Amino acid sequence: MKLLILVVDDEPDVEMLFRQNFRRDLRAGRFSMEFAQSASAALQSISDASDASLILILSDINMPGMSGLELLPKAKAVRPDVPVIMITAYGDAETKQKALESGADALLTKPIDFVMLRNEIDTRVERAA
Repeated sequence: MKLLILVVDDEPDVEMLFRQNFRRDLRAGRFSMEFAQSASAALQSISDASDASLILILSDINMPGMSGLELLPKAKAVRPDVPVIMITAYGDAETKQKALESGADALLTKPIDFVMLRNEIDTRVERAA
């Protein structure tokens, strides 16, 4: 079974940043990453992913069109079993509360702490194994 992590962010350089930080894992085939630059593209990817393979969704909050907070309940409706971690440049208490109340498992602020994120991903990979 191939494990999949979906990263949703409208910034094009995010894909390069994630691929760079997880290059060893990706090369080793430990998991794969898909990138969606909009919430609507993310919903399509979530629907297309086989039940067991999608283990984590990482989504930016501020995106044009549908925001990450609007995506969150829709993603949870399709895949309630998949944890969603929201990412924001604005880590204020109100945003965090809104994200957690909407079903997010955690909230990370930019710049992303990749050590902390790696620990979270490692936990998800171990659970799926």
